[in-house]
Amino acid sequence: MSLPHAILTALLEKPSSGLELTRRFDKSIGYFWSATHQQIYRELGKLEAEGYIRTLPAEQPARGQKKSYEVLPAGRAELARWTATAQDPRPLRDVLLLRLRAAAVVGTAGVESDLRSHLELHRRQLAEYEDIELRDFPPGRATPEDRLRHLVLRAGVELETFWTQWLTHALEEFAELTEKPAPETPEPADGTPG
Repeated sequence: MSLPHAILTALLEKPSSGLELTRRFDKSIGYFWSATHQQIYRELGKLEAEGYIRTLPAEQPARGQKKSYEVLPAGRAELARWTATAQDPRPLRDVLLLRLRAAAVVGTAGVESDLRSHLELHRRQLAEYEDIELRDFPPGRATPEDRLRHLVLRAGVELETFWTQWLTHALEEFAELTEKPAPETPEPADGTPG
């Protein structure tokens, strides 16, 4: 149910066409809530049918002109209701962590290279977030809206920092595992092989 609310948020920030929304999702909201072009257009139609948004009147009628949308009072009220409603926290589910757990019982083939790929991805994402922070949140920019947007960005920075540190540590562990042979299983006291 969150995509409609992400769209309402984006439209309240700035009335936009579907294409503009897609571009804005790619540059901001998409970092933590992704949607395809088709999903956005489908949701725009639903939001308009529910009376939450409307198509802005065109300045000059033209065939094939892109439609821009704005949020109506009912849409603002829905977004306020959703924002105020408590959400159940969700535990972390990550396939990489599950694969590491499985590697403990079936072997680590392929896992180290995957850890390196993940580390590179998280390093790039962290650098991008840090660039955004420098560009969009200079010292002194402290309106309540900016502070909340910066808080969201800081969550991204902190998560990417965690992942880069953890993956670096995991790769160090892998290096140690491959350097040392596994300890031999001691034989039972009665001399029979284990």
